[in-house]
Amino acid sequence: MKKRFIGAVLHVALGGAVLLAIAGELSAADPHAGLSWQGPQTCLACHQTEAREVHGSSHYQWQGPTPYTVNGPEVQGKLSTALNSYCISIQGNWNACGSCHVGLGAKPEATATVAQLENVDCLVCHQKQYKRKKVNGVFVPDTASMTVTMDQAVRTVHEPERSNCLQCHAKGGGGDNNKRGDMALAQGATADRSFDVHMATTGANLSCQQCHTTQNHRIAGRGSDLRQTDLDVKMNCSTQTCHPGKATAKGHGNENIDRHVGRVACQTCHIPTYARNAADTAAAETTEVYRDWLTPEWNTALGRWEPAITRGGNLKPAYAFWNGLSWNYSLKETVWLDPASGAYGTSRPEGGINDRASKLYPFKYKKALQPLAGGPGVLVALDTAVYFATGDYGAAVKAGLRNMGYSDTTPYSDVETDTYQLITHEVMPKGNALTCNQCHTATAAQMNLKGMGYRMKGTPETTCRQCHGREERPGYAKLHDKHVKDKKYDCSWCHGFSRPERGLKMPSGRR
Repeated sequence: MKKRFIGAVLHVALGGAVLLAIAGELSAADPHAGLSWQGPQTCLACHQTEAREVHGSSHYQWQGPTPYTVNGPEVQGKLSTALNSYCISIQGNWNACGSCHVGLGAKPEATATVAQLENVDCLVCHQKQYKRKKVNGVFVPDTASMTVTMDQAVRTVHEPERSNCLQCHAKGGGGDNNKRGDMALAQGATADRSFDVHMATTGANLSCQQCHTTQNHRIAGRGSDLRQTDLDVKMNCSTQTCHPGKATAKGHGNENIDRHVGRVACQTCHIPTYARNAADTAAAETTEVYRDWLTPEWNTALGRWEPAITRGGNLKPAYAFWNGLSWNYSLKETVWLDPASGAYGTSRPEGGINDRASKLYPFKYKKALQPLAGGPGVLVALDTAVYFATGDYGAAVKAGLRNMGYSDTTPYSDVETDTYQLITHEVMPKGNALTCNQCHTATAAQMNLKGMGYRMKGTPETTCRQCHGREERPGYAKLHDKHVKDKKYDCSWCHGFSRPERGLKMPSGRR
């Protein structure tokens, strides 16, 4: 009897162990399968380390170290120093500005307290079906707008997809493609290869992470107007995975193209226009080119006052040399007037034609009309909460002055500002790349090469007579090939810049 009882107990115990082992295998295969949504603690129960990583990242802190920003403090970002012409500043309006923050409503703090970790919203990035809404300053699930329940949402979490990233990055500045000009909601699912050959479902269909390296929830890549660096890993098109060898001197198999790769960025030739229309979307994918804060307009869809916005589409980029460093306006920084544009700069790429670290890049160029405090000589971070609620520009400026620590009687004027922003998305198929004639002929309209320093150092007569008498001048291509390709004369013999890395020389007897 005793033996029979012991055998029964062993049988049950062994059977239970088998069931537990099977359950363990299922759990290991899909650890989220049996979850029920219990708020942020649902994720934190297993992912404390990951929550701490997110807490320290730029996506949560909204500021960070600035190794590639040439002005301002060592730590910068929209949480503390940023001021632009789109949404101006978070001063006075965290509630609205925080809508794209990866938190649940509380402002980021430096210390990863329990409250701060519970403020991390994992599902914003890890569940494309997740929607949220703000109630009394706190984000809660908007289940009425979701196609899954919250239990289903946490059971089917996934790595970030394009739509996760685009819900914030495409809608910077308050609307689809407003801010960046090369990043629209259409890139989430478009099949139009001509719109974006990398993201189109009929093209490479890349995820954001395939270009933007990620490590411990920090992400590589920054636009020229982004102050902080989250992950200091340089992005590169010419990798073994993507375009091996293209950045080398023989990568394109065309000598005329290959001689450009040292000084011309891939984007310059392969994104001839931006803010193009995707053929299979209802939206137009235009972008903001001017924002007039002096002219409030009621936005019925958003239920608030907004500044008058001028949009444009299928735009040619502005071109400038960039060495990877940037100047970006900081809160309370003294303004400077750019004599070339007649506007006060808010963002500029650093570099130049004779800077060996510089390449020619395409940029979005945008202007705005906004307030400048005359006494301290700084741009005013007008309070957008006041502006959106009332449409009263003057009251918003006065509130902004108070937020900045100035008297609201400080005199101010209305000035134009401008900004340059790197264009790097919306790459077209290779057959649409710029041709030589679009940039180098006398009638070329793509870019102003002379304005960027590609001009002769004197008149054609005086320059050519350094070596020649009176001769007929052939077209650009023949003239350039004869002197550079055949005779290998350095550019500085005829121009105001040099290209020493190409092994060129001055004419015999000249220095």
